[in-house]
Amino acid sequence: MILFPNAKINLGLRILRKREDGFHDIESIMIPVPIYDIIELSASEAFSYRQTGIDIPSDGRLGLVESAYRLMKNRYNIGPVAIHLRKQIPIGAGLGGGSADAACTLKGLNDWFDLGLSTETLEHLAAELGSDCPFFIANQPALATGRGEQLHPMNVDLSGLYIAIYNPGIHVSTASAYGSIIPNPANSIGHQIKALQEWQAYYVNDFEKPVTTAHPEISQGIQYLIQEGAIYAAMSGSGSSYLGIFEYPPINLTAKGLLYVGSCLLSN
Repeated sequence: MILFPNAKINLGLRILRKREDGFHDIESIMIPVPIYDIIELSASEAFSYRQTGIDIPSDGRLGLVESAYRLMKNRYNIGPVAIHLRKQIPIGAGLGGGSADAACTLKGLNDWFDLGLSTETLEHLAAELGSDCPFFIANQPALATGRGEQLHPMNVDLSGLYIAIYNPGIHVSTASAYGSIIPNPANSIGHQIKALQEWQAYYVNDFEKPVTTAHPEISQGIQYLIQEGAIYAAMSGSGSSYLGIFEYPPINLTAKGLLYVGSCLLSN
């Protein structure tokens, strides 16, 4: 079985308050985008996992894909399987690649072992692995609230629009990014999507100012996309990736770090 976990972007990201559990309450519209990792599941007499492509630094803990398998094994007593992750989505980039890999593994194992788990059940399992993981179960535009795991589907129509996504190769620590933010509960995004022409003024990423202060090349890249005709340009997540959305196909983009340019819609 071959699976293609996709990345996401954030349309605005507001930090509302710090919670007693140490997490933050946020509001952000998450949108799936067509940049992919690859996961292969195959029959095996014993569980095995290997990873190729972009190197994932180890902190001594299980990676998200292995954690997803262990969770399903412990909860549903599934059998062994061989998992190969081909990592292509940059890590520490605000694109949710690790979360996508974990969620896609849950969905793949659900199908592989014919467990028949519902979307809701898979989302609850994904929330045990990470705040962004539940989004990639339904994998549709949604307003994420709570610590990011509470999802409210939104009708965000990106058909006919184009997107350019850049990664400048800077690793931004999510923990340090949160540490630089003063939460403001008044900065609610709301449950209704704004008109496209209002996005730049309204969908603000609270991480963008402190991160671009430390890394001005990100701000320069965002301004470059606006100069090239983007109707919305911003940093994604806690960075360092940034994006521009265009009404017409962008041509002659020359800034370094271009990951993807083309349709906003998923290809699978």
